[in-house]
Amino acid sequence: MLIQNAVVVVTGGASGIGRALCLRFARENARHIVVVDRDERVDEVAREVGGTARRADVSVEAEVDRLVRDTLAEHGAIDLFCSNAGIGGGSGGLDTLDADWQRVWHVNVMAHIYAARAVVPSMLAAGSGYLLQTASAAGLLTQIGSAPYAVTKHAAVAFAEWLAVTYGDQGLRVSCLCPQGVRTPMLDAASEAVRELLGDTAIEPDAVADAVVNGLADERFLILPHPEVGEYFRRKADDYDRWIRGMRRLQRRINDASN
Repeated sequence: MLIQNAVVVVTGGASGIGRALCLRFARENARHIVVVDRDERVDEVAREVGGTARRADVSVEAEVDRLVRDTLAEHGAIDLFCSNAGIGGGSGGLDTLDADWQRVWHVNVMAHIYAARAVVPSMLAAGSGYLLQTASAAGLLTQIGSAPYAVTKHAAVAFAEWLAVTYGDQGLRVSCLCPQGVRTPMLDAASEAVRELLGDTAIEPDAVADAVVNGLADERFLILPHPEVGEYFRRKADDYDRWIRGMRRLQRRINDASN
């Protein structure tokens, strides 16, 4: 897919990866960019790209429905919907409260489902359309120290897979973005252990946006801004037990460092 002349929606567009995507899509001459976020900085990003700012909570289905309906009414189509909004799971394990699980689940998983429910019918009717689902390397591997993040990102990858399998022969194209560490407010807010684990290999959001444009052009399902994630994923698939033993060693190192 080429971005030129496309109508694009980007959730979580006020900062981080979302903002970088909007800026890069503008350079690729998208016809119109709808920048979506709860954050007030959404207005600034929309001005930067000459697009439309929309305040919406993507964890609320009615707000996603309204976003899609209004965009279709104003622009006639949505060529690319980037379901990019996400939140960290904090440092949580078995003691994570149900309310915290639900909060992370609704943003990191249900928002993808609400977006697909709203936009896929129009794409199928048109015979074409593209979904970019932002997950995480944690969705292919795991997340040390955060069960909610690991679980919800796995679910996000699974849903993207299902969409690609179910609707690929009807013109719907799907890519799943799985970066490792990215220098965004989410990484800044992560636990010290996660920052230490990912800090050395963290990349800028602009590099992620570059990888996305290239991945969309090739229509690759997995877009991996950190190529090493693909190698880790292959090792996991080749010998799951060995991979788990390696991750346990990493967990012990982090535990030892924090004691």
